[in-house]
Amino acid sequence: MPVETEIKFRLDTLADVAGLIQRLQAADFRLQTPRTFESNVLYDTPDRQMRARTEILRIRSYAGRWTVTHKRLPDAGPGEDIHKHRLETETEVADGAALEEIFLSLGLVAAFRYEKWRAEWTDGEGHCVVDETPIGNYAELEGSAEWIDRAAARLGIDPAQYITLSYGRLFDLWRNEHHSAAQDLTFAAVITASSS
Repeated sequence: MPVETEIKFRLDTLADVAGLIQRLQAADFRLQTPRTFESNVLYDTPDRQMRARTEILRIRSYAGRWTVTHKRLPDAGPGEDIHKHRLETETEVADGAALEEIFLSLGLVAAFRYEKWRAEWTDGEGHCVVDETPIGNYAELEGSAEWIDRAAARLGIDPAQYITLSYGRLFDLWRNEHHSAAQDLTFAAVITASSS
């Protein structure tokens, strides 16, 4: 089973996003997927057993494709050191709405929704994604731990900037900091909660 290894880092301003894109081009990354809307729904049992086990079951719609993904901590080795490591099983599906009906029929619930605008870059060995989320801009480096550290150095990212938290955990921190009632990390939910 493949192990996904990644880190995130924050991009505080649009100038930071533009600067990263210039550094990606200078480091011979090529644009793989232009800025595209992405929608994700995490499914769980009503009492959140999967979350308690640090697992996710996700249906994603991105760039005209549906994927279903299951992630969990590795059986051995770190779940996080300075990088985030997860066992990941993912496959493309023809109809995400039909799969959602199956999940709901099995007693799962849509536990969390999150969305972003994402652009994907690659150097042929690993990936850098640039995400515009309702709570700020982030980038992710995904590849081997060694590649991540080399790519981060090429892009001027210090390991002290590495973030291993999921978007769900980052959203929890944001909600606490902003005293927000938003339940999902969607543009509409965050805007609505921020204006109340």
